[in-house]
Amino acid sequence: MTAAAVLGAGGVGGFVAAALARSGADVVVVARPQTAAALDETDGFRVSSRALGDEFTARPRVATELRDPVDVLFVATKATGLADALERVQATPGLVVPLLNGVEHLEVLRARFGAEHVAAAVIRIESDRPSAGVIVQTSPGARVDMAAARPSPAAALAGAAELLRGAAIEARIGDSEAQVMWSKLARLCALALTTSASDRPIGYVRADPRWRSALEGAVSETVAVANADGAGLAAADTLAELDGAHAELGSSMQRDIAAGRPTELDAIAGAVVRAGHRHGLRCPTVQWLAERVAVREARAMA
Repeated sequence: MTAAAVLGAGGVGGFVAAALARSGADVVVVARPQTAAALDETDGFRVSSRALGDEFTARPRVATELRDPVDVLFVATKATGLADALERVQATPGLVVPLLNGVEHLEVLRARFGAEHVAAAVIRIESDRPSAGVIVQTSPGARVDMAAARPSPAAALAGAAELLRGAAIEARIGDSEAQVMWSKLARLCALALTTSASDRPIGYVRADPRWRSALEGAVSETVAVANADGAGLAAADTLAELDGAHAELGSSMQRDIAAGRPTELDAIAGAVVRAGHRHGLRCPTVQWLAERVAVREARAMA
């Protein structure tokens, strides 16, 4: 049996760990001491999942450090908490599958574990943890897209995909690392910035002429940067995804501001702007939206 670990017990990590545990997989969730204690007290995770069509409880093993080797480590922390979380990993996994927002964390993980051990991966999901051990997953589906670093054995990636599919999480293996990473970021950057700057759901953003223009500008600029990185995206396809999303869709960045928590603004918008600079591309809409979000974040945390 493939042994797996999930680093992080938030909305994404908790969902993945609980789904794997429910499927009978050998999985341990690695969490901060206070979170681990809360999971012990609440008897694991209580999950309400639209994608899985079920409400269920799951009790994966819980640890504050990963000391034993595993075949697959899913990294599902916030970008802002990655450095601290990695201190809890003492073993070297066979394959690391990151499920973070942004693109720049790949360099951090590959410096730590070796490029051959770290796949490019993203998860497409809407999932929140309103309290410790409680996971509310609201998107119609949950999908992980992956691509291997060139030295990585294909078997390891296929094994991770099968593990996810066994837990009823859709898994796809793509040919291009750039396409996998940027296809999500092109959508997420526009979604997170417009919903967070306006503090409205995507339905409002699409319907209001001013915010619609900002949405289209953010998509266009991010796709241009992505394609300069070799992603081969079409802005029309990304915009169609956002037009097809349910009207009440928000973003984790928006929820973080509402809760007075640090956001992933730098990992999302900052990564786009920095990549644009490398390619000599300006991103004025992304920068304008990011400035508005930064002001709202600062006020919320004051």
